[in-house]
Amino acid sequence: MPTRDAPGPRANLPVNAWAILGLLSFGTELTGYQLRQWAENVLGFFHSVPAMSQIYTELRRLERHGYARGTEEEAPGGRARRAYRITPEGRAALAAWIDGEPVEQPTARNGAMLRLWLGAHASPERLRGILREHRDRSEAMRADAAFSHRVTEQEYPGHPYAALVTSWAERRYAAERDIAEQVLAELDRVEAGGAPPAGGPADRPVPGR
Repeated sequence: MPTRDAPGPRANLPVNAWAILGLLSFGTELTGYQLRQWAENVLGFFHSVPAMSQIYTELRRLERHGYARGTEEEAPGGRARRAYRITPEGRAALAAWIDGEPVEQPTARNGAMLRLWLGAHASPERLRGILREHRDRSEAMRADAAFSHRVTEQEYPGHPYAALVTSWAERRYAAERDIAEQVLAELDRVEAGGAPPAGGPADRPVPGR
């Protein structure tokens, strides 16, 4: 399991590099492909998933700074592949980054809400379809997070902090699902000529924005 190393000097790296270094801290040796799989199964719940090209770019950067070390190994079929492990310097730098770097503000991009906001230019049927798709996608993400949470608890009992995050993700997407269902009902009332949901006039810009 990850160890708590004393914070030390660290390089100025992009967030994706720290995320990849964090993934390395959970394993022994991982290839770029394995890192991509881990990222899709874990990072996707709370962070953007780097593309393969980004992963290899950041692995090279981490190697240059001495935070990761790559070794060549033989893959099935006789092909050579490079596997990476975190170094003690990498663990110390990761701890220093967590300890000293300001936390990035969460992003709030939501394609469904962007389109609903512009609902005057769309048909009610299209808007309902968008909201149902968002509701169903949120439920699928909740189920994925619940599965990941069970796997984390059962197969990685030494990583309780990872289990906290998968539990958070499960609750987050359950809330997204439930809110989408509520907005669907509110949309029906608006389309029927009822009042917009409480919270302010629907067509007047918010002062100061």
